[in-house]
This record gives sequence, C-alpha cells and structure tokens, in this order.
Amino acid sequence: MSTFPAELTGTWNIDTVHSTVGFAVKHAMVSTTRGRFESFTGSATIDAENPENSTATVEIDAASVNTNNERRDGHLKSPDFWDAETNPKITFQSTSATLKGDDLVMVGDLTIKGISKPVEIVWTFNGVAKDPFGGGWKAGFEGVATVDRADWDLTWNAAVETGGFLISDKVKLVLEIEADKA
Repeated sequence: MSTFPAELTGTWNIDTVHSTVGFAVKHAMVSTTRGRFESFTGSATIDAENPENSTATVEIDAASVNTNNERRDGHLKSPDFWDAETNPKITFQSTSATLKGDDLVMVGDLTIKGISKPVEIVWTFNGVAKDPFGGGWKAGFEGVATVDRADWDLTWNAAVETGGFLISDKVKLVLEIEADKA
C-alpha cells in the first residue's frame, strides 16, 4: 500500500522559482562549501498507487553554477571540473524506483562531461497542496545523493599542508523541489 495521496499521480514540472538544485562538498578538510545552479528544468511522472513506476528527469545548465564566489565558479566551469563550454548540460534520467519506507529511492544515469554513471537519489515526499492563488496543485520533494566526483573524471585537487586534500572526493547532491502538476 502506497503512502502517497492519489493527487500525486500525474506529471509534475519543477517550479524553478521555488526549488534549489545544489551540492555540498568538504573544503580543506575543515568546512563545507555549498553551491547551487541557477538554471535547470525537470519533470517527474508519478504513480501514487505504484511508486516504483515513477520516473524523473533533470537538466542543469552547467555554467549557471553559483557558490557565491566568482573565481571558484569560474574554476568549476573550467576543464578542471565540468568543462561547461564543451559540456553545457548536466543531466539525470531515472531508470528505476523502489519504495523504502516513506521514501522513494530512484536510480538513474547522471551525466557530467559526457560521462554517465548510475546514481541513487533518496526522495522524501513533503506534501501536496492546492495553490491558494489558483495555480493548481503543488508538491514538495527533497532528494539527496552522495557521489564520488572521480566517477565523472572530476579529479582536480590540491594537497593541504596539514595532510589531506583541498576538496573531498565525496559530494552531496541536494535537490529541494517544488513542482506544479501539469
């Protein structure tokens, strides 16, 4: 039996004004640096009765990265990282979904720099409501995944004098999504 309301069944488009697609990574082994993308699109087709039939897709403009530091953003756009000029899009396309408790675990292909690798995103459903301004149905979701950036040949780094490296290998992907029913 599904834990999702029937209103969730259907196609949903990301409301980019009320959503964040971002990441968090350890810096200098002592702090967390966060970033987000300013330009992205995506949708999901959800089957509330049989959530494992649900699918999702996201497309991100790689050059739209914003870490609140112009120099760092430029470095992330460079060939040292995702080479945004040659590879302007970062994409996710789901391949399967499994219900685990109240969460939907979606596996899909994450493509960065032309390299596709499977990623598992754990989605928490935050609720569904009618827009009080007549805009139809809204739904909220939070997705989290942890990836190893080396899987996409994102290996640039620098040694830290006290030991370790400037940037951790593990990157946490954080998706805070509000979606509009199509």
